[in-house]
Amino acid sequence: MILEICASNYQSAINAQNAGAQRIELCSELAIGGITPNYGLIKQTVRALSIPVFVLIRPRSGNFTYSDSEFETMKHNIQLCRELGCSGIVSGVLNEDNTIDVKRTEELIALAKPLPFTFHRAFDWTPNPSEAIKQLITIGADRVLTSGQASSAELGLSLLSNLKTQVEGKIVILPGGGINSGNIKQFKAKGFVEAHASATRISQVNKQPEVAMNSAQFFDERVSVVSDITKIKDILNTIKD
Repeated sequence: MILEICASNYQSAINAQNAGAQRIELCSELAIGGITPNYGLIKQTVRALSIPVFVLIRPRSGNFTYSDSEFETMKHNIQLCRELGCSGIVSGVLNEDNTIDVKRTEELIALAKPLPFTFHRAFDWTPNPSEAIKQLITIGADRVLTSGQASSAELGLSLLSNLKTQVEGKIVILPGGGINSGNIKQFKAKGFVEAHASATRISQVNKQPEVAMNSAQFFDERVSVVSDITKIKDILNTIKD
């Protein structure tokens, strides 16, 4: 079973490799669901790691319905990832009704080639997951990262299993969302060949600042979030048992 770690900074990426993870998804700002990491982080990480580095292509937080200028930014970032030697792309676009934007997503998949393409958790917003997965197979996506349209993959396990049966190996169903050493065996028992986890450790790095750096107090600026080597190893060891 392949374990992909969602790494939102360089140290998390290093920790994932040192712990034995087989792949990372590199992003920034995990607290808002992840956005595209900057050029320097992508370049530094790709140079340092020997395991595959998949990169999240998401120009902003919020919904997954993008303006023309945002879509152009996404395309530029995919081209950049190819030039920097990344191993895969994680992205996707929805229509205003949250159905798959087939035309734009297909364009991103074509632009990413020959890199594999993961349709990210925007899938969990789609109103008809059975239809959405058929569309993604048709346009050539390689995998779908999903919690089974639930708050965690464990709670969404029923839908995840149904989707896995439906696709008959034509696309990889990548469970993600709250996966840890305590529940990973459930996914292995259901026959999933890959899993996605962040395995984060949250630390308080300084005292409460007198001046906030965000306008709406969305984030605790004292906090540092890093993927934890011990947690990753615990997941991997559980998979082996």
